[in-house]
Amino acid sequence: MSDVRHVLVLPDRDAAEEVVEALRERFGVAEELRVVRDALAGEDDAEDAQWLVALRDEEGRLDPAELDEFAGEWDGWREEP
Repeated sequence: MSDVRHVLVLPDRDAAEEVVEALRERFGVAEELRVVRDALAGEDDAEDAQWLVALRDEEGRLDPAELDEFAGEWDGWREEP
């Protein structure tokens, strides 16, 4: 079993919460996903925060390119953890 993780970066909390629901519906992700705020270095303004959704993929069934395209639907992207 590998420790593969995908991190999706989204522009705002609403987008991140929508992504969590869509991951369940579209990809059948069953794990409990959390939305995490990631403030940009040196920024105090909430407008400058990114929102992260991390998910495990031990079986390697999620295609990184497909996840990147998926996150792009909300103006986000997939980061390498």
